[in-house]
Amino acid sequence: MVGMLKQQSFFLFVTLFVAALICVSKAVEVSFKQNYKVTWGRNHVLFFDNGREVQLSFDKISGAGFRSKLEYSSGFFRMRIKIPTKDSLGVVTAFYVRNLSYRKHDEIDFEFLGNKGGPYTLQTNVFASDEGGREQRHSLWFDPTIDFHTYGILWNQHQIVFYVDETPIRIFKNKSNKGVSFPSNQMHVTVSIWNGEPWASNGKKIDWKQAPFLAQFQMFNIHGCQSHNPRKYDCYSPHLWWNGMKYWELNPQQQREYEDVRRIHLLYDYCSDRGQLHKECQIR
Repeated sequence: MVGMLKQQSFFLFVTLFVAALICVSKAVEVSFKQNYKVTWGRNHVLFFDNGREVQLSFDKISGAGFRSKLEYSSGFFRMRIKIPTKDSLGVVTAFYVRNLSYRKHDEIDFEFLGNKGGPYTLQTNVFASDEGGREQRHSLWFDPTIDFHTYGILWNQHQIVFYVDETPIRIFKNKSNKGVSFPSNQMHVTVSIWNGEPWASNGKKIDWKQAPFLAQFQMFNIHGCQSHNPRKYDCYSPHLWWNGMKYWELNPQQQREYEDVRRIHLLYDYCSDRGQLHKECQIR
């Protein structure tokens, strides 16, 4: 009996130790260079705090961007972002995951559309098998230029969820069994700041007197499954924490928060005027 109790205690210790390691690994902040690389506008990129904060700038000469070194086939991707503080109408600050091929293009987007004296608009979009046009736009309940906020993309085989801080603002369920395309390609995590006029500025020109426009980014650890064909389907394993049952549906509190966001902050939903073009709008 004593031996059995010792054995049980040992296994309990190991279980708690492993759980603690997982929690610590989720919390550890890493430098930019561990997971990312600059892809364009190198002269418009600055590093701070030993690479734990990156600033991208945008002016008439260039914007800038970076992406993850590796591709992923599932994950929970987060970035802490502070967007430009000046009159930035037409300046797009974006955080998204996408595949590099434009054949059967997949992409999951956060895009800030700039501002001119009003509420800040955050646009999200989902491309699957080269089918986009799934824009939603939300107002934000805070000023995203004053401090960093965390923007997250959960992507598993059950759903895509967009989070602002810990609040879910959008859900895109996997309804591929009903003929709705769902992102399935390996994708890079990508960040950029660029010229979005005229579509992001209601036809108006960027006020270049306000340049340079500066956006800051933190949190460069990546919780995702690296794609190694032909073992891609390992990335759908429920043993990866973001694929577990906890992330198949929103819990009751999250569902209430999500419904509150839709009621108060949803400005535009593609299903409201182009629902006939998208099957998911008809079967949800």
